[in-house]
Amino acid sequence: MTDSTAAGTMRAWSVAAPGPVEGEPLRLVRRPVPVPGDDELLVRVRACGVCRTDLHVTEGDLPARRAGVTPGHEVVGEVAGAGAAVADFTVGDRVGVAWLRRTDGSCAYCRRGAENLCPRSEYTGWDADGGYAEYTTVPAAFAYRLPDAVEDVALAPLLCAGIIGYRALRRAALPPGGRLGLYGFGGSAHLCAQVALAQGATVHVLTRGAPSRRLALDLGAASARDAYDAPPEPLDSAVLFAPVGDLVPVALRALDRGGVLSVAGIHLSDVPALRYETDLFYEKELRSVTSNTRADGREFLDLAARHGVRATTHPYPLSRAPQALRDLKAGRFDGAAVLVNDFT
Repeated sequence: MTDSTAAGTMRAWSVAAPGPVEGEPLRLVRRPVPVPGDDELLVRVRACGVCRTDLHVTEGDLPARRAGVTPGHEVVGEVAGAGAAVADFTVGDRVGVAWLRRTDGSCAYCRRGAENLCPRSEYTGWDADGGYAEYTTVPAAFAYRLPDAVEDVALAPLLCAGIIGYRALRRAALPPGGRLGLYGFGGSAHLCAQVALAQGATVHVLTRGAPSRRLALDLGAASARDAYDAPPEPLDSAVLFAPVGDLVPVALRALDRGGVLSVAGIHLSDVPALRYETDLFYEKELRSVTSNTRADGREFLDLAARHGVRATTHPYPLSRAPQALRDLKAGRFDGAAVLVNDFT
């Protein structure tokens, strides 16, 4: 496929100076429409999910890797052009752009199927400009083909919140028919819960905010309590989605013997000292989650299609991206926010 990039300039949100979203760390700028590399697609953005990682990038919780970066890595769009080496996409194809943007493909981790641990991995909306813009680019090998039957807004959160939630669930080693605790119940957790329920788990949700607890119960959770409360029964597995280190010992104490806690976020506040006897004894395990592999993404999207996993979404115009991030930080919505491109 030959390069057929769009001409002219585009509007994009740029992290001008990382800082609290209550200020103005994001600035709306005009930039040239990006030119895809030889192995890349140019994607016209139709919708982009709002992920907590975007908040971390914008506020500086994650160290800047690209000055003035455009956040956003849950992109649903259509191919608008491609580099000379791309042969398996055509203009107009619907594609998804996710967090993992590129790996070296040759390191020991990539060779053993753990490309998420690649030391030279790159990420959309952190190392390269993402989807809070009219256009973005993605290496063709890291783009996801998307089903036609699901609308853009519903699909967008699946591309990170869904995929990372799925990997976190796998890392939690939930046994068949097991008891799962979810700490925090935002965009990722409410998708993870649907997968776990479809697989026969009993799900207990521990989270702040009455709207999130109501959503959990509506989706089929057996209970929904405050994040610092004890669940009604010991847990076989738990996933910590809230970026709150204080909850690590709380979740570990809620585990049954041999239970596993996985921490899903890329950023976590400091974890307090753990007490071996109450928090870790009886072969409890604490595991982190680092990004995802493309295989995780394909498996999750297939599961989501088969089990009807759907995001609870709150659309915002792309022109109001800063407000969406402020509302995410303040916990003003359940489920996931999605930016809809109102620039083109």
